[in-house]
Amino acid sequence: MAHGTNAPVIIKRKKVVGGDGHHGGAWKVAYADFVTAMMAFFMLMWLLNATTEKQRKGIADYFNPTIPVNRVSGGGEGAFGGDSVFSERILSQTGTGAAQPSPTPERQARGEVGSEQDARQKNDALAQAEAEALREIEELLNGKSGETVFSEQLLRHIATRLTDEGLIVEIFDLDDAPLFVGDGTEPMPVLDELIAVIGQAFTLVRNEVAVAGHVSARPIVLADNPVWDLSTARAHAVRRLLEEAGLRQDRFERITGYADRKPAVSVAMAPRNNRLELVLLRSDTGN
Repeated sequence: MAHGTNAPVIIKRKKVVGGDGHHGGAWKVAYADFVTAMMAFFMLMWLLNATTEKQRKGIADYFNPTIPVNRVSGGGEGAFGGDSVFSERILSQTGTGAAQPSPTPERQARGEVGSEQDARQKNDALAQAEAEALREIEELLNGKSGETVFSEQLLRHIATRLTDEGLIVEIFDLDDAPLFVGDGTEPMPVLDELIAVIGQAFTLVRNEVAVAGHVSARPIVLADNPVWDLSTARAHAVRRLLEEAGLRQDRFERITGYADRKPAVSVAMAPRNNRLELVLLRSDTGN
């Protein structure tokens, strides 16, 4: 037997099939493409709902390869751009898009970065809250809620009404109970009590106040008719009483005397025409 002969080397190559029947990693690529497509679809649906027609055109122009692309083509304050969809950071909240022009630096400095719709909604909410506060004061004064701060004798002198101007509290003379001494400006005790309570009620809100004085007509035509001066003087007398009741001076918007020009009843000389109107002005009518 020959010992110098080398034995042949046999190499076996084994073919390994990857994935063990799971088709390798190709499914992961397909799944990633599907997720990406769904994300793009949902983003498209969001943009269609959250942008205006003008803004959608800006986005389309930005991604359109057939036209020159400008840096501001997607919407902005540039010469070729419209409104940027990101100029107001409220799109995801309102779902209506930025309907107003991009805020200027001046508006941003004042914090005015929201849309006018948000401002209107805020103003409506404030107006509604203010109206409710005025209604509560009215109910407190005239006893509509079942409770009143006045006695029955004092309540006879009061009439209240809510108008576009605000809450009007009218106090007036009765045949047997005038508000002032004679034809002067010295208040009777009943007026002191009325104004003390009304003044406390008015301190519950911050609205500005207007005071108007009215007097009844004189039986004869006088060369020097005092009705103008008297109505104005009585309005100022009530203003001073309100200040004593706790109302600040800066809350008075106007003090007016109407003489006998706006009677409450048809009989011009009736005591009912001697009256004072105290108005809690709404915020949008104070000026």
